[in-house]
Amino acid sequence: MNRYSLNQATTKYWPLEDVVGASAQAGLEWIGLWREPIQEYGVDKAAKLVADAGLKVSSLCRGGFFTATDPTERQAKIEDNRRAIDEAAALGTSVLVLVSGGLPAGSRDLDGARAMVRDGLAELAPYADERGVRLGIEALHPMFCSDRCVVSSLGGALDLAEQFPASQVGVIVDAYHLWWDADVYRQIERAGERILSYQVSDWVVPLPADTLLGRAMMGDGSIELRRLRAACDAAGYDGPIEVEIFNRQLWDAPGQEVFDLALARYQEHVI
Repeated sequence: MNRYSLNQATTKYWPLEDVVGASAQAGLEWIGLWREPIQEYGVDKAAKLVADAGLKVSSLCRGGFFTATDPTERQAKIEDNRRAIDEAAALGTSVLVLVSGGLPAGSRDLDGARAMVRDGLAELAPYADERGVRLGIEALHPMFCSDRCVVSSLGGALDLAEQFPASQVGVIVDAYHLWWDADVYRQIERAGERILSYQVSDWVVPLPADTLLGRAMMGDGSIELRRLRAACDAAGYDGPIEVEIFNRQLWDAPGQEVFDLALARYQEHVI
């Protein structure tokens, strides 16, 4: 249980003080944070809240969204990522999760969009390194390729990450996005020290109309979560395991109820 981390996105509407308090009371060591609610709460104030509770931040979500053809817009995205790196450093986490961004509006140039992601990494990696933050490329399921993430496989994420030192750029292994890939276990082995996080949820059918909210509680779907965790372990990853679930029903449920269920399902289906 010393690796368990509840990403606050799982209990989206539960106040940060309650998430932190429940995690500390349960004897946990980690918590995963999201930029928007942390910005609203106050980055320095959140850092103090987490530290005073004896917790550490497993990751900050999210940076990225590099894909833009307009130079002004692209520069604004780079500057926002610099702020995200600063926020991660202030929160004491060494991992900033990156979602690369989809195709620019009106574009069909997938190779060009992926080149924009590479160029964004090249600009940001030294800045992050100076602040003790590693950039974690998260591949998303191919159904999100056009609008959210042109990096659609762990192999593709590694192709980008390996252009930079492992101390600067790594990858996120998110079970929801990668479980379908016949090559995923070979790619996890390839990733090795570049694995910066293992994130868990589950895949159920039918998916909701809003596929972004299609994640389910561990054990309710099709993913071999324990096998994926064992593969990450075998590759050398021994860091936090984040429960990150975007699900409207869970968001609308009492926070403590979701917290307790997630902890129980993690013990039953992940470790």
